[in-house]
Amino acid sequence: MGRKERARERREERRQQISRLRLIPYSDDQRWWCSATTAVVTGANKGVGYEIARQLALHGFKVILTSRDINNCLQPQKSLLEQGLNAAIHQLDILSLESVGQFSQWIHHNFGGIDILINNAGVNFNLGSDNSIEFAETVVETNYFGTKRMIRTMLPLMKPSISGARIVNVSSRLGRLNGRRNRLADTTLRQQLNDEDALSEELIDSAVTKFLEEVKEGNWNSGAWPQVFTDYSVSKLAVNAFTRVMARELGNRPEGSKVYVNCYCPGWVKTGMTGWAGNISAEEAADTGVWLALLPVSGQVMGKFFAERREISF
Repeated sequence: MGRKERARERREERRQQISRLRLIPYSDDQRWWCSATTAVVTGANKGVGYEIARQLALHGFKVILTSRDINNCLQPQKSLLEQGLNAAIHQLDILSLESVGQFSQWIHHNFGGIDILINNAGVNFNLGSDNSIEFAETVVETNYFGTKRMIRTMLPLMKPSISGARIVNVSSRLGRLNGRRNRLADTTLRQQLNDEDALSEELIDSAVTKFLEEVKEGNWNSGAWPQVFTDYSVSKLAVNAFTRVMARELGNRPEGSKVYVNCYCPGWVKTGMTGWAGNISAEEAADTGVWLALLPVSGQVMGKFFAERREISF
């Protein structure tokens, strides 16, 4: 058996293992939530976002599905309500400071706050072997700056509790600093982003701004940046790094006001984002995000990167 075949076999074994784990109910000691526990899922009208919302609702959460076009949430909400689940919807464009502000005001007025924020909304305009940077600014603005905008705006609304609030950022292995393939080739920048003492929000912003400037100047393909889905990879690299920044910022909060933030890669999913060419279903892809959101207090982690319920390196 060749290397690829062995890797495929291991992936299948892990998929089956997780499928079995998903069937095990949470015990009363593990269930830190109740029917009033509220979760927001961005980009939840379809795909992985909808599946995360559905699975959280099945666990008894009150879920709020968001989309740029509220009409796209009507059928998903109807489907959840018909199953007897607790689901609300609201328009949200994470690119718009005004839209995010209006959403946060609505949350405050109607729910008082939230317990879980799943930053799933994102875009990718490349398929297959494509590597166009035509929409690089939109990709970076949505995937990184939009995610950051949501975290900064919603943090004051994360409800204090002994269990801690949770933020889960949906990211990608394509944004790994030290992956064997598609790594950031700029060694100086990679070392800076890898250095916990040097890492900062300003450094991340500067890196993605430099990338966008090089896109405009036409010299982005000098070899310094990831070579597969470059704009998407850079945006997710930034999300991963910002997750670590937020973990450091939030890690010193006292018990009762903690917010646990982590990120995860859902894998190559059969959704519109991959042109339906993925190798796992949206239901499988949502699993690790839901698992992270539901971690019992005793098993909580902070500032880590996961795939298939396992920690992976940044």
